[in-house]
Amino acid sequence: MDRQKEFVLRTLEERDIRFVRLWFTDVLGYLKSVAIAPAELEGAFEEGIGFDGSSIEGFARVSESDTVARPDPSTFQVLPWTTSAGKHYSARMFCDITMPDGSPSWADSRHVLRRQLAKASDLGFTCYVHPEIEFFLLQPGPDDGSVPVPADNSGYFDQAVHDSAPNFRRHAIEALEQMGISVEFSHHEGAPGQQEIDLRYADALSMADNVMTFRYLVKEVALADGVRASFMPKPFAEHPGSAMHTHMSLFEGDTNAFHSPDDPLQLSDVAKSFIAGILEHASEISAVTNQWVNSYKRLVHGGEAPTAASWGRGQPLGPGTGSDVHPAQGVVAARRGPQPRLGLQPLPDLRGAAGRRSARRREGLRAGPTGRGQRLEPDARGAACHGLPRAAYQPGQCAGGHGELGARRGSVGGARIRLLPAQQARGVGELPQPRHPV
Repeated sequence: MDRQKEFVLRTLEERDIRFVRLWFTDVLGYLKSVAIAPAELEGAFEEGIGFDGSSIEGFARVSESDTVARPDPSTFQVLPWTTSAGKHYSARMFCDITMPDGSPSWADSRHVLRRQLAKASDLGFTCYVHPEIEFFLLQPGPDDGSVPVPADNSGYFDQAVHDSAPNFRRHAIEALEQMGISVEFSHHEGAPGQQEIDLRYADALSMADNVMTFRYLVKEVALADGVRASFMPKPFAEHPGSAMHTHMSLFEGDTNAFHSPDDPLQLSDVAKSFIAGILEHASEISAVTNQWVNSYKRLVHGGEAPTAASWGRGQPLGPGTGSDVHPAQGVVAARRGPQPRLGLQPLPDLRGAAGRRSARRREGLRAGPTGRGQRLEPDARGAACHGLPRAAYQPGQCAGGHGELGARRGSVGGARIRLLPAQQARGVGELPQPRHPV
């Protein structure tokens, strides 16, 4: 047994942890969990925990339901909740999802992201991510379909004396930091009840895990404070919606791969290819980062949200999947949706998928610094290259035939995201039927 596994088992015993929660996500970003006793964890490390993959959205067909969750000991953290005696009683680990023979499940979003990061690493690049996560605090109320009420009436950066939001943000940050998740900033956003908490840079895989943990902790802390937290993109028609503004950096060792002091915009060729790749695949990426019907209520003019794939320096409304460039800090920023692992995975692959799109279309959606072979560059004027999808069915229509992301035209129910190779599970990964979230 390796040292990390030994550390986990020893910590469980020393701190008298009673439950271990094994986490993973479905393709739509919902957190899944199974709790086991510490005595069972050593066996879980060796053999994994079997479950019915056909019951998880987008994972497997009934005939291929045998799926295994294998806990990753490097993600072990004690959850901040305590008993009345002050003892912690549960911990969590993220899982990698495999088939019974040990091969990775291609529906596992964590594996999808890790695969892309490995390709970037082979080229000498490391991808770092810094998200600004927005959400609403709502007053508790009956679940009868009535309009939710914001927990406060404050505005951007407000510090109200009788406002409960600062106390909530403090409690949330304390819980996050207890789990080793570093926070840079927190403040009230522009809409009533809207909050923002920014996480400190981390590598992309760790950050995807952190974002999933963030959403869980924020909702738990909100309930403890007598309010509800919602990450719904557009809960109020009259107020700006919420998003996750994501800053991305590429480094070659300690060198900022985006910065070139000799360029008029201080952008390297890698940075320009990175931006061009995002713009080239903006419509396809939108289908992954905006997977709910409600997401497209936010992407409208006048709503402080992106409506076109464009780029520029210091461009706050950059595209839904486009670029706001800060080359000196090595940052390209993009707006993403609620599935951090799938939302991030198109970005770090630097091999130039757009440049080879017609010749090697089956290699899939990999939109990082595209065009290394073709030398794609963003529009020098920073003008809008093309509009983003505005209706729930449009992402699929725009994405038709592009690698791993494909769609049938005509209806929401016809859209699908193909995460699995045909030889492993043909047809798996279909999205819900019409009137269900996309």
